[in-house]
Amino acid sequence: MQTHFTTEQLNDPAIARADSILRACVHCGFCTATCPTFVLTGDERDSPRGRIWMMRELLENPESVSVDTGFHLDRCLGCLSCTTTCPSGVDYPHLLDIGRAKMAEQVRRPWGERLMRRMLARIIPHAGRFHIMMRLARMGRLFRWAIPVAMRRMLDKVPTAIPARIDPVGATDAVYPADTESEPVRRVAMLAGCASRALEPDINAASIRLLNRLGVEVRVYAQIHCCGALAHHIGETEQADTSVHKAVARWHDALANGEVDAIITNASGCGTMVKDYGDMLQHDPEWAAKAAAVSAASFDISEVLAQCDWTASFTHPAAKANTDAVAKTRLAYHSACSLQHGQNIHGLPKRLLQQAGFTVVEPRDGHLCCGSAGVYNILQPDMADGLKSRKLDTLHATGAAAVAAGNIGCITQLNAPDVPVRHTIQFLDWATGGAKPF
Repeated sequence: MQTHFTTEQLNDPAIARADSILRACVHCGFCTATCPTFVLTGDERDSPRGRIWMMRELLENPESVSVDTGFHLDRCLGCLSCTTTCPSGVDYPHLLDIGRAKMAEQVRRPWGERLMRRMLARIIPHAGRFHIMMRLARMGRLFRWAIPVAMRRMLDKVPTAIPARIDPVGATDAVYPADTESEPVRRVAMLAGCASRALEPDINAASIRLLNRLGVEVRVYAQIHCCGALAHHIGETEQADTSVHKAVARWHDALANGEVDAIITNASGCGTMVKDYGDMLQHDPEWAAKAAAVSAASFDISEVLAQCDWTASFTHPAAKANTDAVAKTRLAYHSACSLQHGQNIHGLPKRLLQQAGFTVVEPRDGHLCCGSAGVYNILQPDMADGLKSRKLDTLHATGAAAVAAGNIGCITQLNAPDVPVRHTIQFLDWATGGAKPF
């Protein structure tokens, strides 16, 4: 793509980077075939190619920007399916970050939207606040008629079943020792997360049990309660930066002093964010090296599990007791966008499930997003509901008894009584001696 930035504009590192990204795009349109929003609307402005054109205009001539540009940028899920498809290697996600930041400078959002985004960024990343909000929201449904329409849609997204209490993992610094008399095979720091602690407390517990069985020591640091992804993606940059710097500072110290040799995440949306810390802080002389070290040492939990010896776990008496039930269970595997497109992890979780004894099938159009995308399902409910319905249809068509997924957003978005959705780790925990997750 040809660009026309001035020399003065190119002195801005963000614009210089955007220029490089834009020039890589050859307008081929491969991205349109795999873009979930374009599949739904058929509108070129809801495709990566269309949004790239609009972002070029926005960045070159910010004074001419229209509200329409912001509307279509907001409708992007950030699912990164286009990056997997693109033959030219266009760095769309970082271009989107630059474009949305410039849009926020040029056009002020209506006060209701600003309030909504600020509220979400200050509640969901704090498990305790989020848990209280969900309980209040459930009571608020009784007065639905008196609540503004936008707030009603948010109430509709609150799960009907809310855990009695939040997950205690992450409330304090803790060390979970490996189930071995010898030295642990690895020592890892695990991000306990925020939303998952309020929505599905057993994910962290299952992760720790499984890792401990495989000889891995797990450490959790209470200081790091959020990766910053949610705030970052909705433009609450100050709060996002605070979370990122807290995480980098503590994890870098733990890596440097030998407390841990890796950082793991069990929510793929968080993992994608952590792996991007090095890129985010590359121009900060104080933090660049630390952030790069943290990102280099970061892994999805499936990547660490794949490096472990499973033999002893499958022969454990508790695992043997579950073998027949596991072998009879047909699972559909839903590949979270942040895992397959954001971290380039495709078949690994599926292979782990198969090794554990499950029959695993994949739904049609597995590359398409379920519509969760952080808080996209709250901010863009109509689009999110369309994608959810499409995804549920393909999952039901597999005939599976349950669905495995690697991200809490997807789990919450898709979970249904007839086909329960659980974390991949919960199924692997069951196969190695844990309780049945559904």
